[in-house]
Amino acid sequence: MSNFHHVVSKARETFDSGKTRSYEFRKKQLLNFKRMVEENGDKIAQSLEQDLKKCKMESFFTEIGLLVTEIDYILENLKQWMAPAEPEKNLITMLDKVRIYNDPKGVVLVMGAWNYPINLTLMPVIGAISAGNCVVIKPSEVAPASANVIAELIPKYLDPECYQVCLGGVAETTELLKEKFDHIMYTGSTVVGRIIYAAANKNLTPVTLELGGKSPCYVDDTVNLNYAVKRIMWGKCINAGQTCIAPDYMLCTKEVQDKFVKEAKKVIEEWYGSNAITSPDYCRIVSDRHFKRLEKMLQNAEIAYGGQIEPKERYFGPTILTNVNPNHPVMKEEIFGPIMPIVTVANAHEAIKFINARDRPLTSYVFTKDKQIQDLFLENTISGSAVVNDTLIQFGVHTLPFGGVGESGMGAYHGKYSFDTFTHKKSTIIKNYNSLGEKVASARYPPYSDRKLGVMQALMRVKLNFGFFKYAPHAALFAAGLAAGIAYNQYKEMFQAA
Repeated sequence: MSNFHHVVSKARETFDSGKTRSYEFRKKQLLNFKRMVEENGDKIAQSLEQDLKKCKMESFFTEIGLLVTEIDYILENLKQWMAPAEPEKNLITMLDKVRIYNDPKGVVLVMGAWNYPINLTLMPVIGAISAGNCVVIKPSEVAPASANVIAELIPKYLDPECYQVCLGGVAETTELLKEKFDHIMYTGSTVVGRIIYAAANKNLTPVTLELGGKSPCYVDDTVNLNYAVKRIMWGKCINAGQTCIAPDYMLCTKEVQDKFVKEAKKVIEEWYGSNAITSPDYCRIVSDRHFKRLEKMLQNAEIAYGGQIEPKERYFGPTILTNVNPNHPVMKEEIFGPIMPIVTVANAHEAIKFINARDRPLTSYVFTKDKQIQDLFLENTISGSAVVNDTLIQFGVHTLPFGGVGESGMGAYHGKYSFDTFTHKKSTIIKNYNSLGEKVASARYPPYSDRKLGVMQALMRVKLNFGFFKYAPHAALFAAGLAAGIAYNQYKEMFQAA
């Protein structure tokens, strides 16, 4: 704990030196980051297997591979993102340079989550590096093997003066949050998110909170049931349901519920066999505490499928609950496990009413072929993201912002949105001593009069097409050349006539 102040002070000293600002430095660090992931993929996968019994394919598909594609996408666009933007002008600034500079924020803290301990810790770090910041990285202590591999690899591949890993639990995190950062990004529970937000508020530090919530999934009777079941249960079962954007609960009619359960039994056993505990592709719950929390959710519930558990292995099988009462404990908090409760509703309008009566979720899913029903959900519910006829896939699209709204979080990242999250947009005007410009703006100087007021009001109201003014000098040169050519021809004709 005593070293945290030194770590942050050293990072700030390095940032103030300007070391991280150049495109060349950022590019080099991102390429080193990519090399770190590619050269140590097996070691990283082993850490995920230790923490979550995550199979190799799932590790590469949901964590390791996404880091590489994120870096590739950023490197393709970084130089363009770093360049100052040129917004429109008005008459007051028509002769000035108007720019928006993309400044790094400084020293940022990235606090990762345990459910995808590699991806959700390192993906934001990639964005912070691309924006030119120094980064203090705090992996989750709940996934210790993954935290240790991050602490081992980062200093081997990235500049240790700019990027530091801090390990520890609640006590260490509490001490770390006493330091002043220029931005804090946290991924995890809403409960801890409130604590992070309160700590950041003491220093007026901006935060990005990637939290969670109960993400709904509505299914109607127009769907291809086999496809819908596979996509929904994949979203629920991957990582043993420990996914912030997993479909938390289903809404459907009684008829759809019965058909869904019947088809889901076939699909789950096709994937994992009749007893998923023997499957090499099925994960485990991360800790005893989380396992016991899930176990309590089965009390007094109508189990239509599954319910098998093995506490010693922290195995919790895929489980479907039917005819769930909205007041049942399983509907009171985010499940974060492989339990799918189904709440029956009469129609889409009742489902929307049910969703809107609760906190805004991190994401929402609707399964229907009916375009009107799709639009009804997209236009009448609010969530961090939304997907029609699939689950989870929005996380892998680099051009989409990933983030929550309300109780499910604030801010967003991925691709350009990561760059923007860790960047300060500095508004800038560069003025010269042009006499015409001074004359135009001189109405602002005392002594004031009604005439001057009228001039200033007119100047402030009129906007100019920036694209035109950008090329105005070229247009003026062309016009001057054309005028000179016409004058020369007229002179030539007069000379010849004489």
